[in-house]
Amino acid sequence: MGDTRKILILGVGNILYSDEGLGVRVVEELEREYEFPENVELMDGGTLGGKLMGPMMEQDQLIVVDAVLMDGAPGDVYRLEGEDLRASLAFRNSLHDTDLLDTLMQCELIGRRPEAVVIGVEPENYQDLAIDVTPTIRAKFPEIKQKILEELARHGGSYTAR
Repeated sequence: MGDTRKILILGVGNILYSDEGLGVRVVEELEREYEFPENVELMDGGTLGGKLMGPMMEQDQLIVVDAVLMDGAPGDVYRLEGEDLRASLAFRNSLHDTDLLDTLMQCELIGRRPEAVVIGVEPENYQDLAIDVTPTIRAKFPEIKQKILEELARHGGSYTAR
């Protein structure tokens, strides 16, 4: 393996609230459809918040997949970094236990903060109890997965279709 950068693709969100769980659902599909080398890890972050600090500190690059509220149309896909991370539900004390930004800041205090990018998707419905994402969001999965794989490649990661 040429690259030893450790990359974590983290799907976050509460799968009980329809599109709020889209990050987890997308990562599940990626795990089924692709194989990844040792330096790339996929994880269902769910609503673990602060419990993610350990796994996050071991990474060089963090790619978070989550619902984001950007006043766009449902299904709009965004790439966020830096200050824009706050648009991600995981980076605000919303429905998640701990905000991921706090967790990243704690990693930074310890001197082990990964670079972070969010591939975010504007949800259609994240308030109703429903295990499945809405058809609007489901239709965007191919585009979302492509953006994640492009992000992975940009950071030196690789993948092969199963």
